[in-house]
Amino acid sequence: MTRRLTVAQATIMFLKNQYIERDGVEEPYFGGCFGIFGHGNVAGLGQALQENPDFRYYQCRNEQSMVHTAVAYAKVKNRLGAFVCTTSIGPGATNMITGAALATINRLPVLLLPGDIFATREPNPVLQQLESASTQDISVNDCFKPVSKYWDRINRPEQLIYSLPEVMRVLTSQAEMGAVTLSMPQDVQTHAYDFPESLFQKRVWHVGRPRPDLVTLQKAAEWIKAAKNPVIVAGGGAIYSGASETLHEFASKTGIPVGETFAGKGAVRYDAPYSIGGLGATGTKYAIDVANQADLVIGIGTRYSDFTTASKSIFKNPDVRFVNINISEFDAFKHAALPVIGDAKAVLEELAGLLDNHEVAPDYRQHIAGINKAWDDEVTQIYAEGNSTVPPIDQAVVIGTLNSFMDDRDVMINASGSAPGDLHKLWRATDPKNFHLEYGFSCMGYEIAAGLGAKIADPTREVYVLCGDGGYLMNNHEIVTAIQEGVRFTILLLNNNGYASIGGLSESIGSERFGTMYKYRENETGQLSGGFLPVDLAKNAESLGANVIRATDRQSLENALAQAKTADRTTVIYIETSLYRTVKGYHAWWEVPVAEVSTSASVQKAFETYRENKKTQRIFL
Repeated sequence: MTRRLTVAQATIMFLKNQYIERDGVEEPYFGGCFGIFGHGNVAGLGQALQENPDFRYYQCRNEQSMVHTAVAYAKVKNRLGAFVCTTSIGPGATNMITGAALATINRLPVLLLPGDIFATREPNPVLQQLESASTQDISVNDCFKPVSKYWDRINRPEQLIYSLPEVMRVLTSQAEMGAVTLSMPQDVQTHAYDFPESLFQKRVWHVGRPRPDLVTLQKAAEWIKAAKNPVIVAGGGAIYSGASETLHEFASKTGIPVGETFAGKGAVRYDAPYSIGGLGATGTKYAIDVANQADLVIGIGTRYSDFTTASKSIFKNPDVRFVNINISEFDAFKHAALPVIGDAKAVLEELAGLLDNHEVAPDYRQHIAGINKAWDDEVTQIYAEGNSTVPPIDQAVVIGTLNSFMDDRDVMINASGSAPGDLHKLWRATDPKNFHLEYGFSCMGYEIAAGLGAKIADPTREVYVLCGDGGYLMNNHEIVTAIQEGVRFTILLLNNNGYASIGGLSESIGSERFGTMYKYRENETGQLSGGFLPVDLAKNAESLGANVIRATDRQSLENALAQAKTADRTTVIYIETSLYRTVKGYHAWWEVPVAEVSTSASVQKAFETYRENKKTQRIFL
């Protein structure tokens, strides 16, 4: 039996019949399609989406941000759901590349369907086509190859039969997922073919829980029993596996402290006695101390970014060893670790059974509980006072006010600027989805688009987006989409008139915040050192359709948050914050190279500090 459809119609018909199942819970895999139409997809995929209104189409405003929205959706769904993104050819396609890189780096699934040039080549060069003098078998869509986990181009209708199952295999693979790109030549999208009816039958993709190799697991148990100062590094994989409760039971029973990466924060509650909070270059001072002394590091679903390892300087114990629990073999072998390859939840369950009621020494458990209490007391003080009572308000006070206002299941979203470092240290995470940081790519402009995706993924949760002025100016377009779709969330727009994070980094390398503040260029000096620019971001947000509330201090911010929660549409709370008063870092390093020679005394001094810090770096073999 066959069904005659265009390639685009067959694609949509296939996608809407894909389901995913884990632990007996079955759901449709795709939430719908984000898109912007142009001549490269309007007659093909656009027409197919019009014929299939049950596969919901969302009209977006920017191709990069639609991918961010899809990524946030997948993150909230624990990678058990995804969105499709379609664009025209040329700039529409290349605008998605940043989003594709973000998805792949963060191991989050998204399906990209960029339009492409004519497969027949008859009208070449078409509008927006990149030409090559050396080959005609190339287009801008080839740029997606290095940032995609799977890439294919459909030059003939029958190729779709073999490509679509591969698309789903990668999207649902817990070890391989990321951006999947299916390049769709605009003429082929409209070509008809007699597709086998079986291609459109309901297909359920089972996500299993692979068990680890028993010999390796037994060795991991032996290493844990022999360790005096073990520490767990919980990464995003611990959350995506749904292993939070299992990890809580494991850490409670063994007493092994749990530190968290950006992606892993929220894997355990902040107030659990074994929790040491954020670990790494932006971690708490106590977590850094624990990592410095650890003789065994148990990584769970982490890829060990340079922020987590403080550029490979944080694990200072000369005898330190690593046990890496990871679904991905690539990540499991990092740091010359004992690789325990499998699902995090399944591995922890089996590992607990091999530990024979093993616990860390009572004084170590007591020490960790003391750390948890001491840091929580410090957070309370920082949230209450900030660094100054002089306006504008400190960023830490804004974070503390929001953290205290939110309910346990609410979602806080951030990605870039100085906020991630403060949040990693300070945020009191109460739920695996409470802390939503995109810090694999740390993409400015992710935040607002992500708020839309997170709310679509779980409308039962309140979503709060922390966005700096830099991120807002990069990408605020999906406020319009949120208004159009009636999707309500709250954006806290923090304006400090510049790039606070990179400004602080510039200072640390001796460059004195050069080019990091939003100021006029002075005629006399020729530098960007004049007065601040008179840009009104609040009015801009209002012009996009958002409900806008201005806040100036803690009390007005609390009032604004309460108003936003009852608003009928997306709300932007605008508040000015201090550019200079931030939460201090502690004794961990992050490697950023410094100019080896310079006429600047501050750069020369920074380079000497850099050389000293390089000496703390480790090589794990």
